[in-house]
Amino acid sequence: METEGPGLLFTIAAFVGGFSILVFIHEWGHFAVARLFGVKVDTFSIGMGREVFGWTAKNGTRWKISLLPVGGYVKFFGDASAASNPGDMPVGLSPEERAVCFHYKPLWQRALIVFAGPAVNLIAAILVFAAFNFTYGVGISEPVIAGVAPNSAAESIGLQKDDRILSVRGEEVHRFADIASVVRLYPGGHVDIQVERDGKVMNLNATLGIAYLEDRFGNEYPYGQLGVYAYDPKRVELGPIGAIVEGARQTADMTNTIFTTMGQMLLGVRSVREMGGPLRIANMVGEAASAGAENFAWILALLSLNLAIVNLLPIPVLDGGHLLFYALEAIKGSPLSKKAQEAGFVAGFALMLIFMLLVTLNDLQSMAP
Repeated sequence: METEGPGLLFTIAAFVGGFSILVFIHEWGHFAVARLFGVKVDTFSIGMGREVFGWTAKNGTRWKISLLPVGGYVKFFGDASAASNPGDMPVGLSPEERAVCFHYKPLWQRALIVFAGPAVNLIAAILVFAAFNFTYGVGISEPVIAGVAPNSAAESIGLQKDDRILSVRGEEVHRFADIASVVRLYPGGHVDIQVERDGKVMNLNATLGIAYLEDRFGNEYPYGQLGVYAYDPKRVELGPIGAIVEGARQTADMTNTIFTTMGQMLLGVRSVREMGGPLRIANMVGEAASAGAENFAWILALLSLNLAIVNLLPIPVLDGGHLLFYALEAIKGSPLSKKAQEAGFVAGFALMLIFMLLVTLNDLQSMAP
């Protein structure tokens, strides 16, 4: 089993540096929209805990690097803590103070400020993918079969050379890569496939094969396999707009993959052992950084997308939990009681703690010799 990789110090430095970049992007989203709406920002911190280095800007914001590289936060004027909890309504403020206080802003502005963090992470991912598309172009193959692997799922249902695949599991196929993006999510699963042959459309059902992707620790991750080959792709050069559109399409495909995989884990179709925690992510970032700046940028874009999605989950303590409270406030016509919100945040914190313990245990087990 191959276990050599970048050194420990290099891995830690790459992970801390990369994660700090993602945190800065996320918190800058909150900060920028808050300032747009006239909210005073007391603190912008990269890291948690005691301040190591910082300075105070002319607008009064304290920018700082903190001791523990485990996240970051933006603290708005009037917040009781860095969490900006919806229930922390400050009292006794003057009209001038209320005008710059986050908690006294209209509901839609508060919601946009909260949403801006994940949104900027999402935009950052799209722009990185777009930069790669603009620099290198994209390789596109028509969804036409160039060959069929022997003893494969494709062979068992009679797929042939030059068949055109129109859809998989009801999802329309426009390029050959679309086939793999669906098939890989259903190892051993049954999928409906619509095929065009000699002008006739056929509806087939295949039981996919199972293949495994192995990491350098010997952990295996299953993915579905149909067993068809593509013709050589055609390289397409893209302008700035086309590169961004393609980047958005790639981001949407990856988002669909993430949500599908999460759903399969909740339903027990996939093992939760496939989830990686901070240790596995750190190793992945370290390996990407050791392979060069482009690989490092690509993996950070993937992590930025994941950070956006996770933060939008409707779990109190995450941005999605804040947005859930704001949605309930909009429906109810007034905020939930402070007691109800505090109970939600305690439950959300407990859920996130259990999740972190689970994925860290997965990491330790997967890396054990």
